Amino acid sequence: MRKPRGNQPPERPLAPTSARSATTGKSKSVKLEKTERGGRRGIQSIEIGFRILDYLRTELRPVPLKMIAANTGMSAANVHYYLVSFQAVGIVRQEADTGCYALGPYALKLGMAAIEQFDVFTAARPAMTELATTIGHTVFLGVWGNRGPTIIYRVEGGASRPIIELRVGSVLSLLRSALGRNFLAHLPRSITAHMLDQELKEEGSRHARIDDAPATKAEVEEMVAAIQRDGISRCRDALLPNFTSFSAPIFDQTGFMIAAITMMGPIGILDDNLKGSTATTLLAHARALSATAGWQPEAVSD
Repeated sequence: MRKPRGNQPPERPLAPTSARSATTGKSKSVKLEKTERGGRRGIQSIEIGFRILDYLRTELRPVPLKMIAANTGMSAANVHYYLVSFQAVGIVRQEADTGCYALGPYALKLGMAAIEQFDVFTAARPAMTELATTIGHTVFLGVWGNRGPTIIYRVEGGASRPIIELRVGSVLSLLRSALGRNFLAHLPRSITAHMLDQELKEEGSRHARIDDAPATKAEVEEMVAAIQRDGISRCRDALLPNFTSFSAPIFDQTGFMIAAITMMGPIGILDDNLKGSTATTLLAHARALSATAGWQPEAVSD
């Protein structure tokens, strides 16, 4: 494609092959090219255009046209064609002095609206149902309430009996639940300190240790470091006898933990290997929900 000369406008993208005459090679009236996506029809030009927006999202500064083209695999003329339309609606802006491009004010409005509309309860329910159905054990959604780690939703699996001891509204231990341990590892210590001190006193008064609950500050810090490293917490035999559980955090766009998905089942029936398929599947679902909330992996320390 030749570069435009003088004040001529840049060339528009060629029409799809199916819209060009087989005998003359001349373009007929161009129709919107549609693509199939999981049985649903979409407009390909919009998907192509969002390659440009996604690249601009990853850049920390305005970038020139040639750089956008090089990093999206498109010609400079085609990129310019899209940028003109994006500027018209305000989703892209161009700096007057450098000519470089960046996301515009409407992109900010879209991002803020998406944050306001995100509801972790609504977003998590389909994932929890899938986990309970495919793996077969009880799945909880927990948040940090005014009294600590609190269950706000649950879905039963079919591989073990319903866990009637834990209901919606139940407040769980910080040290003796996978959910509580997750919040302890990811929330600022100023939020959890009072509850942690109380529970450590209780652990110190126990005569025998038959579970995996930490009993000293040193053990707590060791546990917290492991959870932050693995991205998932585990609790065996400490909340309910003969039960084990995993909990995976859900972060918002700032990297703040807003909720967690927890799976619980009998020891020996629920595979609680931290590197096993159950743990990795749970973690993948939690990370997908975090991404929906605007979280980016690099924003949260491992």
